[in-house]
Amino acid sequence: MARPISAVDLFCGAGGLTHGFQLEGINVRAGVDSDPVCEYPFEHNNNAVFLEIDAHDITAKDLLPFFLEGECKLLAGCAPCQPFSTYSQGHRNDDDEEWMLLYEFGRLVKGIRPQVVTMENVTKLVKHPVFADFIRMLKKSGYLVTHYEVECAHYGVPQNRERLVLFASMYGEIEIEKPSHDESNFVTVRDTIGGLKRIAAGEVSKSDPLHRASNLSEINMKRIQASRPGGTWRDWDKDLLTKCHKKKSGKTYPSVYGRMEWDKPAPTITTQCHGYGNGRFGHPEQDRAISLREAALIQTFPENYSFTPSEGEVHFSTIGRLIGNAVPVRLARMIARSILSHVEKYDA
Repeated sequence: MARPISAVDLFCGAGGLTHGFQLEGINVRAGVDSDPVCEYPFEHNNNAVFLEIDAHDITAKDLLPFFLEGECKLLAGCAPCQPFSTYSQGHRNDDDEEWMLLYEFGRLVKGIRPQVVTMENVTKLVKHPVFADFIRMLKKSGYLVTHYEVECAHYGVPQNRERLVLFASMYGEIEIEKPSHDESNFVTVRDTIGGLKRIAAGEVSKSDPLHRASNLSEINMKRIQASRPGGTWRDWDKDLLTKCHKKKSGKTYPSVYGRMEWDKPAPTITTQCHGYGNGRFGHPEQDRAISLREAALIQTFPENYSFTPSEGEVHFSTIGRLIGNAVPVRLARMIARSILSHVEKYDA
């Protein structure tokens, strides 16, 4: 039998990675993030301590007490991916501080010397020098490194979401778990949110304050009523088109102001998923954008996962950010199982 695993989750956010790891039996004992709004969802839903510390300021000495003596040490994390996203490329400089977060991750790996390291991020990260530097550091420190480009729908996540999953181990190369789903059995939007109570645009469910949909302007209500699942704004009458749609540059974004399709996975959930005009985030049937709870379910958070205290205010931008930036829980569970199988093989 393999040794138990003690883990720390860097850049933990609302706790998607931690929650998936804990469900699979990995003892995540602490999460680190500089965003104070992460504290409530992380600690309320997980048996772990939240540390509000900037990655530049935390030291290996701060984290070492969370790794139990005699257990396999695992350092996990998902450095904020905005610097590597397609949208950000035209808006950021190479000296942006967020590009340096991966180097901070590497600094902590060298200080802690965990037996296993894992990271989840956007696939475009592999094209940037910081990623090559990170791998070089890991190999120089004695780790065997593997990384995979993963389509989350192949692991039961009901959305099309491509992610990079990296493993590094002092024992040997970690093999990723084989996919469990394909086009014949993808988990769909209907499977995930089809049973939720109907609400209108601007309405909040009485039984779940997170099941709330943003308001729609009069023109956007007409637009969503003219939209069909899987269709585009090109289906609309000309008087409904926005100025950007009429420009040549706007013609390359057909999924903006789109509806999801019931019997397919959703598009990638982003931090702006609560807005109808921000992507294909229209409900497949109801005339509104998806609710925050629906977004969380598509990110495979449990239906009872709480993001704010019961008496707390729910802000679309804040909760949308937490949900959109999270590691899908089912993806986290697959990563955890891959690590557990590896440790059982080499550290029994």
